[in-house]
Amino acid sequence: MPSSVVRAIDYEMIHSRLTVTFTSGRVYEYYMVPAAIASAFKNAISKGTFFNKRIRDRYVCREVEPAAKSVKAS
Repeated sequence: MPSSVVRAIDYEMIHSRLTVTFTSGRVYEYYMVPAAIASAFKNAISKGTFFNKRIRDRYVCREVEPAAKSVKAS
């Protein structure tokens, strides 16, 4: 289900790293997130509610630069 808060969710199991891209364009990486939490987040009906209750302020995180948009060469 689309979210008005979360644009994209990515999880790297090998590093237990959850990357969340918000609709504002800001991107955060959350560390040591269990796979079960990442999976439940991806499947949550309300991504914003799940994020606020189960992820926000519970895991170490840092803001990262969003992936650069591809630039068309002239």
